[in-house]
Amino acid sequence: MAKLVSVLQRLVDRGDTVVVIEHDLDVIAAADCIIELGPEGGKEGGRVMAWGTPEEVARSKHSRTAPYLRNISKTWVVSGES
Repeated sequence: MAKLVSVLQRLVDRGDTVVVIEHDLDVIAAADCIIELGPEGGKEGGRVMAWGTPEEVARSKHSRTAPYLRNISKTWVVSGES
């Protein structure tokens, strides 16, 4: 997965816009901006549950991804609730 993140970052570094639909936490954590849709799939989904940088999403009380983001990067300052 590190190679994929590296290739995506090179695209961004040269000014390209990259949109990725992904469930892998390493890819999610490397994103500039996350838009989390949910809370489920199909008719139960499609609502924006969280939006922002990985650090901002990690603070969200509505995000199902937040607890996992908090666990993979203890170097972030994750305080408060959004």
